[in-house]
Amino acid sequence: MRFSDRYPIIVTPHKNACRDFWVHHFDLQVGFDSDWFVWLTAADGSLSMAFMTPDHPSAPPGPEAFSGTGMCFELQVEDAEAEHAAFLAAGGHVAYPLTDEAFGQRRFGFADPSGLWVDVVQQIDPAAGYWDRYMQGQ
Repeated sequence: MRFSDRYPIIVTPHKNACRDFWVHHFDLQVGFDSDWFVWLTAADGSLSMAFMTPDHPSAPPGPEAFSGTGMCFELQVEDAEAEHAAFLAAGGHVAYPLTDEAFGQRRFGFADPSGLWVDVVQQIDPAAGYWDRYMQGQ
């Protein structure tokens, strides 16, 4: 199967707030916007995502409004510290502080207006020996 794009659609009554949040904090561009659906994309095409209201009759069967649990949206970046500073400077609220994790990530986290948990991560060297206990057959 060949894909021309891939993106999550988060079903939420907060479509406009989500659109504004992602445009403001991450400079996403609005590719399509209607009263019930918005598709956002990064200028370089590295990220696409959409938000849809739960009450439109054209919604496909099954997607109930997102409850804010059970999903973590990872955004891998080159410099998590710089992104953290920019997010805070733009008025963002961080729920998980900038942390260097022993398993090899520098990250911070927050929830968007839909309740989607977002983890902004930078790959760093793990603590010496951290992964040894998890490796199978070695």
